[in-house]
Amino acid sequence: MKSQQELFDLFLRELKKERKKIDNASPKGLYKPVSYTLDMGGKRLRPVLVLTGANLFSENIEEALPAAIAIEVFHNFTLLHDDLMDNASVRRGKPTVHLKFNPNTAILSGDA
Repeated sequence: MKSQQELFDLFLRELKKERKKIDNASPKGLYKPVSYTLDMGGKRLRPVLVLTGANLFSENIEEALPAAIAIEVFHNFTLLHDDLMDNASVRRGKPTVHLKFNPNTAILSGDA
């Protein structure tokens, strides 16, 4: 069984690959806030729990990486809507998307 740190590092490497796809996606105005949000960091607890669960049953945890990424992306984009609804000004020490970009962009990027 892999350690939590190994799972975390594996997730971050895979997320970095996926981020390159997002950085090249169009329209830029929609996907730039997505990259901004993912760059904010966070505990990344949810994806590590997904990988831990998969690792309980198999050493081949690479199959669970898409699910781990999906749960983290989904979580991050619910935060875009949450920040807008709460009129929050800061998330993880940085301006929220609706303030850095605009409210409509936050809604659309959260939906993306």
